[in-house]
Amino acid sequence: MKKFLTVLLVLVMLMGLVAIASAKVNLILWTKEGEEALDWNKSLVEEFMKANPNITVELVKKLNVEVLREDFLTASLAGAAPDILWTVSDHAGPFVAADIVEAVDNLFDLNMYVDSAMDAVKLEGKYWGIPISNGNQLMLLYNKKLIAEAPKDTDELFAVGKKLTTGGNYALVWNQTEPFWLVPWLGGFKGKVFAEDGATPTLNTPEMVATLKFLHDMKFDAKIVPPECDYDGADTLFKEGKAAMIINGDWSISGYVTALGDDLGVARIPKVSATGEWPKPYTSGVYFMLTKGISGDKLKAAQDFISFVSSKEKQLEMVKLLNRLPAVKEALDDPLIVDNPILKGSADQMVVGTPMPTVLEMRCNWDSMKPEMLAVLADTKSPEDAAKLMQSSAESCIKTLE
Repeated sequence: MKKFLTVLLVLVMLMGLVAIASAKVNLILWTKEGEEALDWNKSLVEEFMKANPNITVELVKKLNVEVLREDFLTASLAGAAPDILWTVSDHAGPFVAADIVEAVDNLFDLNMYVDSAMDAVKLEGKYWGIPISNGNQLMLLYNKKLIAEAPKDTDELFAVGKKLTTGGNYALVWNQTEPFWLVPWLGGFKGKVFAEDGATPTLNTPEMVATLKFLHDMKFDAKIVPPECDYDGADTLFKEGKAAMIINGDWSISGYVTALGDDLGVARIPKVSATGEWPKPYTSGVYFMLTKGISGDKLKAAQDFISFVSSKEKQLEMVKLLNRLPAVKEALDDPLIVDNPILKGSADQMVVGTPMPTVLEMRCNWDSMKPEMLAVLADTKSPEDAAKLMQSSAESCIKTLE
């Protein structure tokens, strides 16, 4: 009888192990990636699921980063949030404030990631994301068929730009609808969006006025950019060879390599001649974030998937396919990066960038800068009035957060 009970107990334990081994885990992953990177997202998911047949990863493409942010906030309040996000560092601020993401300090070996990439998602003494790529900065990309070398400063940019702008062709294109493209120039004019405390807006400053005036002059005086241009418009003009230069981010490089091949050049955004300063685009990267409360089999599956993407092999695969800088230290010294002129140009821009603020107050700054920048670029408001309204709007917004 004792022997029978022992055998029975072993069988029960084995059945339990089989049940655990065959337990199905379904992960929902939201991504912000566009056309160029979405195929890589899909291939990663397919390869991971093939190696882990008990795990299903459902990949959901969101229209853009703003839609992902809004939908995640809404879904979290409704108790219907995805398990993992593939998004940007500046989402850390609002998501941490809303208490809808999980700190990753005790879930991964953070020492394997580039320090600057980790610092971009550090809030309240904790880390809130795992970096996939490092950089995410704006830079100058140019068509060597139309311009042999990138202009070194804004005086040269305007001089060369007037020669290149003719008919339906333009010297330079950029997304005139988002203040993310204003920020590098603000840094070039020695301005910042926050005071030293990192939370008090500093938008009504001589530096902001000078920046807005510069953007206005680029459009209405030098006339080296299109009368109107959003992201898609700028992207199309550059790919079609109707713009010699574009200011865009590292996420766009792979698409331009496809369109231009060896004619694509990458350089720093031209130095501001009036100050002698390089423009300072925001740097961060692309990150995994985990929804608040993820645990058990789902957490283990999420950790396995993130570790899979963080492997040196997959990091270098990303470099090959997307021309993005890796976030894993081990991959940075690979010849694939060191010997690549495009990535070298991207890295050269990144070193003069500045980490993107992830505090919740930054959302107030973005929302306050956008309409006033648009008004200046529509020639309906002066830079001075626009800067004043940016500041008052940001201050009013921050009061609602208190």
